[in-house]
Amino acid sequence: MAALRDMPRAGRQLLGTVSRWKPSPVTLQRCASTGAAPAIPDIEEDSGLTAPIVTREDVKIIDPRKRASRRNYELPHERYRYHPPKYYRGPLHPVQPPPSSDPVARDFTPGPFNLPRLKQTFHSTIASDIMTLMYQHTPPGTPDRPERIRLREWDDSSPYMTNRPKRGPRGNDVLFPLEREITWRNVPEIRAVHLAMFMPQAKKNYHHLIVGRSVLQTITGVRPEITTTKTNVAQWGIIKGDRTGVKVSLRGNQAYEFMDKVIHLVFPKIKDWKGIQGTTGDSTGNINWGFDPQTMLYFPEVEANYSLYPSKMISGCRFTLETTAKSDRHARLLCMSIGIPFYGKLVD
Repeated sequence: MAALRDMPRAGRQLLGTVSRWKPSPVTLQRCASTGAAPAIPDIEEDSGLTAPIVTREDVKIIDPRKRASRRNYELPHERYRYHPPKYYRGPLHPVQPPPSSDPVARDFTPGPFNLPRLKQTFHSTIASDIMTLMYQHTPPGTPDRPERIRLREWDDSSPYMTNRPKRGPRGNDVLFPLEREITWRNVPEIRAVHLAMFMPQAKKNYHHLIVGRSVLQTITGVRPEITTTKTNVAQWGIIKGDRTGVKVSLRGNQAYEFMDKVIHLVFPKIKDWKGIQGTTGDSTGNINWGFDPQTMLYFPEVEANYSLYPSKMISGCRFTLETTAKSDRHARLLCMSIGIPFYGKLVD
């Protein structure tokens, strides 16, 4: 032992490691990670039906009062918890409501639980394609295009014309919105879908109203609203206030789901269908067309239960596609990009 103490430290470490070496038989050994493991069967041997049945007596029910009495501390009182403000008092108010995505917000809505296929295609492909098609390169230094004067001024021929408000456009008092260039901020998209049926026969036979309401509720999934006439029509025998129609509006994901169904399931079934007439539109970005009674039978919900609806009582409907576009030209571009063709002369 004294000789070992006199040896240098490196030699002692070497002898220590050599002394721990043990001869091992020359055999084929596998690594620990690849060791033989029990085979896992593809099908479970034990069935879930053999599990014991849990009865009500086996479940331990804890009395909430006893559990509260065993607490070492009390929960915070209701007045110490955060409550969002009841009213929104502007962006400069010191107390701001939480965003609608926060569960404590008063306008919190859980979801979304689904993503419509047409909406996903719009945000991933169509929106960028519309921006590419509508891009107009402006070289640096190009002066801005003068804005079109839409309001007419009064002349100075009379002192009564001084300081009078400007007049509306000639021939029409409605001032339509200006068409802005499409950028990533204002790409047109679907805002709502409105359907309406007008059935003057409901004055004499209210079953027309029931059938029309059931058809609209079947194809949209929303309970329609009954409408009344605004004026008297002597030819049809209706007076102001008669219940002669139904209407329904779809917004958000429901509008995208309904448009996807109309484009891919209803339009292809119409025989010799050219598309939508190019002169349709209201100059504010809304596209209108109509479905005749035969086309209403092409909806899959009506087609699957054709015997439930009297075919002679099914009426056509007016269809209005409301978009965020400010002109018919941009609205038609959106419709054509999602698969709605137009024919004839295009009127902006």
